[in-house]
Amino acid sequence: MNPLVTYSLQDGVATLTLNNGKVNAVSPDLIADFNRALDQSVQDRAIVIVTGRPGILSGGYDLKVMVSGPQQAMDLVTAGSTLARRMLAHPFPVIVACPGHAVAKGAFLLLSADYRIGVEGAFNIGLNEVRIGMTMHHVGIALARDRLSTPVFQRSVINAEMFNPQGALAAGFLDRVVSAEQLLPAANEVAEQFKTLNMSAHKNTKLKVRKALLDTLDSAIAVDRLVPLQTAG
Repeated sequence: MNPLVTYSLQDGVATLTLNNGKVNAVSPDLIADFNRALDQSVQDRAIVIVTGRPGILSGGYDLKVMVSGPQQAMDLVTAGSTLARRMLAHPFPVIVACPGHAVAKGAFLLLSADYRIGVEGAFNIGLNEVRIGMTMHHVGIALARDRLSTPVFQRSVINAEMFNPQGALAAGFLDRVVSAEQLLPAANEVAEQFKTLNMSAHKNTKLKVRKALLDTLDSAIAVDRLVPLQTAG
């Protein structure tokens, strides 16, 4: 079976491409492939670029899994939260090159990276959990509170407000917006800039800067494991 996250290494840059159907659903298998790709990137001592299919990074968790039962849903969200925590603490820089829509878990992938580039166009970026009847989990709240701009945080988490790429830039989901054809060249340009960093200093400083967030996420993951996901019924 073809991997749901393909891995390509060139000149010290590992490109991880999500490829799981029309909306690039984040499934247990995709998360497993993502973790294996991150393992390989550490072995290769590579800067990481995460990207998706044309027009979409990800539309969120695999709904077939989310509706298959409370335990399956909880296990998937826990695995996704643990992946976000791993990305935030990854020892090498992580860039997300978002080729379009990034919704729910797709948007959380943006919030878990060191640098985020989006593309111009009629794309939606944001956290739609409340819109689809899901009470936001503790990890999601903690991550959004830390990474989004203060005026936008409650609008995004409580009101499920969605943003176009320029709005996502102001909100804190993105750091830069480029044309679609410039997405991967721009991501590789940022990777080249990151190569000038001392990677040990980058890792140690990242862990210091994010210590409070990582500690909060550890606690939130534990709480979310104990509290059933609340969905509209």
